[in-house]
Amino acid sequence: MKRFNKVLILFGLLMTLLPFFFVQQVKAAETDPVYDKIKANGQLVVGLSADYAPYEFHATIDGKDEIVGFDISIAQKIADDLGVDLKIEELGFDALLGALKTGKIDVVISGMAATDERKKEVNFSNTYMEVQQKVIVRAEDADTFQSTSDFDGVAVGAQKQTTQEELAKTELTGSTVTSLQKVPDLITNLTSGKIDAIVMEGPVADAYVMSNDKLAIADNVTFENGTKETAVAISKEAPVLLEKVNASIDTIVNNDLLTQYQAEANALMFGDEDTVEQGFFAKYVPFYISGTGYTIFLAFVGVLFGSIGGSLLAFMKLSKNKILKVIAAVYIEYVRGTPLLVQIFIVYFGTGVLGLDLSKVTAGCIALALNSAAYVAEIIRAGINAVNKGQLEAARSLGMNQMQAMRFIVFPQAIKNILPALGNEFVTVIKESSVVSVIGVSELIFQTGVVQGASFKPFLPYVIVSLIYFVLTFALSRLLGVAERRMKTSD
Repeated sequence: MKRFNKVLILFGLLMTLLPFFFVQQVKAAETDPVYDKIKANGQLVVGLSADYAPYEFHATIDGKDEIVGFDISIAQKIADDLGVDLKIEELGFDALLGALKTGKIDVVISGMAATDERKKEVNFSNTYMEVQQKVIVRAEDADTFQSTSDFDGVAVGAQKQTTQEELAKTELTGSTVTSLQKVPDLITNLTSGKIDAIVMEGPVADAYVMSNDKLAIADNVTFENGTKETAVAISKEAPVLLEKVNASIDTIVNNDLLTQYQAEANALMFGDEDTVEQGFFAKYVPFYISGTGYTIFLAFVGVLFGSIGGSLLAFMKLSKNKILKVIAAVYIEYVRGTPLLVQIFIVYFGTGVLGLDLSKVTAGCIALALNSAAYVAEIIRAGINAVNKGQLEAARSLGMNQMQAMRFIVFPQAIKNILPALGNEFVTVIKESSVVSVIGVSELIFQTGVVQGASFKPFLPYVIVSLIYFVLTFALSRLLGVAERRMKTSD
């Protein structure tokens, strides 16, 4: 009897707890960490590369630069259905999946195809658009290419890490493939004769051909696997978000909203008559002004904190403490032996893995400062070693300690010696800051890409930005020359 009572008690306890476990399972099915973050922040962060008209591109609306396109309309629809605001994070296309996996963005909506390789890393929504791949050539070569077998020995361009790149390699027999990150750069290579064809999505190809009569589509070239299914990329840890995104896409597809979105994008892409008559320079000067401001800011912060860090590293390397010397030497050799691009990705994505949510500008400044510190350290070390050792001994004989002698005697003389090299480092950082464009910092090169994509002019924007860089570096060199002359006269 007692055993029977125990069984009843256990059965009653189980029945009591069962609803609790059931409720917990239902709650788990209704949420996920990414969806929770979106609802908590009140915004959906969408990553994209806005150089891909009519999917996403920059346009001036009411005198203000905005990212527009039918992908933006889709993103806005999803955000509205979720009951949150839409926030756009612009990155290089090949940085999008990295940003998604490290939590920098919530979803990718950037004309991305759900390939088998990508499916290993992220989930994809239902398809919201199917497009055919086309080949763009120069107008005079339109009749030269009649099939995929006509590309033996031909230089073909494609955007990096895309379906088009794969098609160029697998179906354009014998072609030599050049892969670049941005479509405007591919167009520049095509018009300048560096490559002879580009594999491009149908809507994007049509847009470029309509805007440039020197380009044409090789109509007879068709791909066996040329149909691309475009979808939204979502983290594998976000099943609930995936379900809700699919619901929004089903609404878009079932109600044929994409046709409306495409019509709106095409209208914005070519602009109205007033916008066209505005002229290239009047329309795009604000982009260059903004980019110049960011470039100067990045260079200033990079050199300022690079000089502070470099000074510390130089003293560590000159220290008698072997541990400090080894730490400084390893850091300097590692940073000088790795590309700045890799360091930027490590700072931007690596801090995300560690749980630090750094902005693009902050990550760019930190990467430039850490990189500059390694070079400044060697400059300062060489400057200190160039000061006659008798100066230090004389200072010590006057009663100064080691720190005072370095601060008041050695270091001021070293600064005079290294000023030209420090100035050259500033000039170098101004130019190297262009690399941070890969993570979407709106400096000069990034804004040049924006102008390329919005104006469909592949060459002129680079001419203008080269002149801006020249003015910046020339003016800085002259200012440093004045400072050097004043230091010499003060001796």
